[in-house]
Amino acid sequence: MKVAFLGTGLMGLPMAQRLLAADIQLVAYNRTPEKLAPLQAAGAEIVTHPRHAIRAAECIILMLTNAPAIYNVLLSDTAWQTLEGRTIIQMGTITPTESQEIRDAVVGGGGEYLEAPVLGSIPEAKAGELSVMVGAEPEQYQYHLKLLQNFGTEPLLIGPVGSAAALKLALNQLIASLTTSFALSLAFVQRQGVDVDVFMQILRDSPFYASTFDKKLQQMLNGNYADPNFPTKHLLKDTELFISEAKSRSLDLSSIKGVRQILQTAVKMSFADDDYSSLFSVIKEWGE
Repeated sequence: MKVAFLGTGLMGLPMAQRLLAADIQLVAYNRTPEKLAPLQAAGAEIVTHPRHAIRAAECIILMLTNAPAIYNVLLSDTAWQTLEGRTIIQMGTITPTESQEIRDAVVGGGGEYLEAPVLGSIPEAKAGELSVMVGAEPEQYQYHLKLLQNFGTEPLLIGPVGSAAALKLALNQLIASLTTSFALSLAFVQRQGVDVDVFMQILRDSPFYASTFDKKLQQMLNGNYADPNFPTKHLLKDTELFISEAKSRSLDLSSIKGVRQILQTAVKMSFADDDYSSLFSVIKEWGE
């Protein structure tokens, strides 16, 4: 099978490299061509237009920023006409509604579609240890399981298209809310003169502890948010997607809307391309 990979950004690049390492024939496209250089050096075929990648491959993996990017790259008039007989695997973070609408467009063009969003960041992508959540029919899942195992050893079938997208948004909502809550408690104990090491010792021994707290602790304490595995702007985008999709589910969204406001402020403070732990600076400086 020849695979096309569309979108080789922070996560897409190491994921595409995993396929090359498995001796899978790869054709790659990215809207910023400079990002394709490492793949070209490793033996990938590079194309300058998405329709060329789609025509060249049986299976097309999407790791694009959002649904508008997918429509632009995959479902433009010229690209859509090339979908017949192709399989599209959408691995980015979009809403369930968007995923289902894209599925309908792909099927209308004679292709098949499944979603497989992932949980994890760059280190997990490089190691092939992402959590892969699949929204598909059981036979689609079984057919593409070996391919998806290049990204994570145990891809899990969640249900039909839309279910995996929903689960991914639920998990990213937790990332945003947990990090914000931890940042607030950390800033509070600092202002109260409590030793941070003591705070962390008690927290680690408690049922409230999450490993992400330690992963973000030094970045928050140092105020150094460079070299992100997950930029603030992307977490803001996913938070907004969660809110937009959850509005129709009769849920109280006041807490996550507060998190969104903090993320929006972090972006305005020039932390858009920094690690999302930068929201600590917003919380710490809010009243100053």
